[in-house]
Amino acid sequence: MSTSLPPFLTATKVDLQKAAQLLTEGECVALPTETVYGLAADALNPSALKKVFTIKGRPLIDPLIVHVLDIEALKKIAEYDSRLEKISSFWPGPLTVVLRRKSCVPDLVTASQETVAVRVPAHPLFREILSLVNRPLAAPSANPFGYVSPTRAQHVRDSLAERCPWIVEGGPCRHGLESTIIDLSSPHKVRLLRPGPITLESLREKLGEIEVVTKVASAQTAQVAPGMLERHYSPSTRVELFAHGALPASTEKNSAILFLSRHNDFSSNSELFYLSENDSITEASANLFDLLRKLDVRGFSKIYVERAESAELGLAYNDRLTRAAAR
Repeated sequence: MSTSLPPFLTATKVDLQKAAQLLTEGECVALPTETVYGLAADALNPSALKKVFTIKGRPLIDPLIVHVLDIEALKKIAEYDSRLEKISSFWPGPLTVVLRRKSCVPDLVTASQETVAVRVPAHPLFREILSLVNRPLAAPSANPFGYVSPTRAQHVRDSLAERCPWIVEGGPCRHGLESTIIDLSSPHKVRLLRPGPITLESLREKLGEIEVVTKVASAQTAQVAPGMLERHYSPSTRVELFAHGALPASTEKNSAILFLSRHNDFSSNSELFYLSENDSITEASANLFDLLRKLDVRGFSKIYVERAESAELGLAYNDRLTRAAAR
């Protein structure tokens, strides 16, 4: 790491104003959210948005999520949908909604589509900076495109280094998985595009029937929302999954096994790691990306990871693992 890189910005008033000034001037700043760290830029400034795609190596077919302070700010960039009232209890929070865009939103944000993905984040530092900037901020995960998302400030520095010198330190992310994404762009249906911390079950309680999109997005055409490609969130080390409550059928030499919770009765030549001490899918999900990153630099031949039950938060956990294991 270069010694010329500036120290992390902190939660002080001076540092947050510095972050806001940089964003206003068209620079990119990595910010903490309750999901993962985001590479933030002015969502209405095309030159700033281009820097996001360049820093990440992100294809232009992959749209960006726009973060706003509240519903009133949302109405300036997207067509309001009355169904938002039914899910208002989830905002601020880890829920992204795809709506019809307004003309002020640059094509770079939407992959030249007529919809825009919008979120009202809950992290207090991100919200403070939104208030200072008084502009919507696009903020995809602050990592090279396709790699494991960052849940700590040091993850951003490790992955992006000189490409993103300005990072606000906000501690580990609460959820550790990207936001849930639903599509409300059609008045006649609701679609779940990406599972996340706001569960499908809780959304159905508010919105009724929801279509779950399982089709893998093409890497050659514009995606409706981010995180829909077959391979994503992937460490450099190969990942292989095994069933919840089971054991790997066989393991390679110099491999790691990542369990959901502690297995005191299992012995293996592989090195063992645990996502949760008490079989908590919430804790396991929050630790998943951090542990994948730690194991990825250890030189293992393969990482075996236990799936969760595909319900509630387990749906999002399994989604990230399935894409991480794709080759």
